[in-house]
Amino acid sequence: MSGDAQRTVDGEPVRPDFVPAAAYISRDYVILEKQLLWPKVWQMACREEEIAEPGHYVTYDIADESITVVRQQSGAIAAFYNVCSHRGRRLTEGCGKMGRFHCRYHGWKWSLEGQPVDVVDRQDWGDCLKDEDIALVPVKVGTWGGWVFINMNPDAEPLEEFLEPAKSMLDAFEFDKMRYVWRKSVVMPCNWKVALEAFNEGYHVQTTHRQLLPYFDDMTYSAAKGRHGMFGYAPTALFGLPSPRLEGVKGDLRKGLYQFNQEIWDTLKATTTEEMLAAGKRLMELPEDSDVYAVYGAFAQFHREEAAKNGRPYPDIPIETLMAAGTDWHIFPNLVFLHQPTNVLFYRARPNGDDPDSCIFEINVMERFAEGAEPGVEVEHGADWAKVDWGLILEQDFANMGEVQKGMKSRAFKGARTSPVQERAISNFHATLHHYLADKN
Repeated sequence: MSGDAQRTVDGEPVRPDFVPAAAYISRDYVILEKQLLWPKVWQMACREEEIAEPGHYVTYDIADESITVVRQQSGAIAAFYNVCSHRGRRLTEGCGKMGRFHCRYHGWKWSLEGQPVDVVDRQDWGDCLKDEDIALVPVKVGTWGGWVFINMNPDAEPLEEFLEPAKSMLDAFEFDKMRYVWRKSVVMPCNWKVALEAFNEGYHVQTTHRQLLPYFDDMTYSAAKGRHGMFGYAPTALFGLPSPRLEGVKGDLRKGLYQFNQEIWDTLKATTTEEMLAAGKRLMELPEDSDVYAVYGAFAQFHREEAAKNGRPYPDIPIETLMAAGTDWHIFPNLVFLHQPTNVLFYRARPNGDDPDSCIFEINVMERFAEGAEPGVEVEHGADWAKVDWGLILEQDFANMGEVQKGMKSRAFKGARTSPVQERAISNFHATLHHYLADKN
C-alpha cells in the first residue's frame, strides 16, 4: 500500500502528508471497521505460552465478536467463535483451563475440537439436530514469533504471506523464545488508532520525551512495508551522544550509552535489560578516545557476556539484519512493537464498544530467560491510566492521547499533516485501512 492519494470511504484522500480527521472521530468508521476490517484481517489474539497445555484457552474480544483460542488435546492450537449454538450465550471469558467447552445457560458441552458431546435432553429435537449444525464454528489460526493470530475470513491469505516483509526481516530476533516480564491493560480516552500511532513514530521524542535528548540523536526515518510500517533512526544517529537539537552540547559516547540505558530502565522498565545496564557500565573500561565502532562493538560483546552469565540465550542476528530491522514495527492492523535482541515491548489497541473516543490499550514487555526462570506474570488492569504506575515515559505518551482525541474534533482540524519522512508508517497505515473499508481487498 503506497498511501499516495488513496481515496477514503468518505472521499477524502490519504496522502503521505495528510490523514483525514474522520478516521479517528467518526462513528461511521467504527461501523465500517466492524463490518469490513476486523472480520477480514489477521490480528494477534494471544501468546502461545498463555495456552501451553491442553485445555488452556484465551478469549479474544474484538468489536462485537468474541473468539476463543484453545490448546487441543493433540497439542494443536485452534480458535472458535465464542458462542453457544443453542441460544447464543458466550462460552468463555478471560483465560483459564477447561476440559471442554460448557454453556452455563443450559449445559450444552463441546470437545476442545469444537464437536458437541452433550446436549441436555437431545431427544426433544428428534432427528432435526445434527452434529454439524451445532458444532462450534472454527476461525483460522496461525502463529508467528510466539504470537497467535486469528482471522475470521475463511478465504484469507496464509498468515505467513500477510506478515511479509516483516516476518522475513524479523525472524532472527526469535520472539517466540521471549516471555512476559510485565503486562498492563487500560481503557484510554481516544480512538484505537490514536493510541497505536503514539508509538508508531519517533518524531514526538524531541518534545514529549525531551529528557532523552542528551543521550541520543532522535532524528528518525519511517517506511511503508507493504500493509505494515516501521521506523528507525538514521545511520548517523548515535545512541550515547547528544541530539544535534541541543546545540553546543558535547558528550562522551561511552558514558552516554550507559546513561541512556539507565534513563530508559528507570522511567520505562522496557527496551533495555539489567544485562544491558551492566554492559553499559563496562564501557568505561574503554579508552576515552575510542571511536564509535569500538564502543558499539564492545557494548554488543559485553551484552552477550552479561546475558551468558545469567543463562539468557542471545540470538545470532546478522549486523545487516539489525540495521535493516529498525527500531519499531507496526503489524497491521493493531500490533506495534519495539524490538531488541533480548527483549521486546509490544502494544495492542482495540475499539471499546462503538465509541470512537475510547479504546482498550495493552502494554506488554518480554525478555529472554534461562530455561525454567521465566516469571509468572498476570495482567494488571486499570480503568483510568492516571491511577496506574506506568513510569515517566508512558505517562508522557498517555498525556497526549486524550488531548489529541479532543483536538481532532475541532472545526479547525481537517486532518493530520503527517511527516512524509518521519511519519510515513502512519499514512501508510491509513491507506491500508481504507483499502479494507472500501472492500477492495
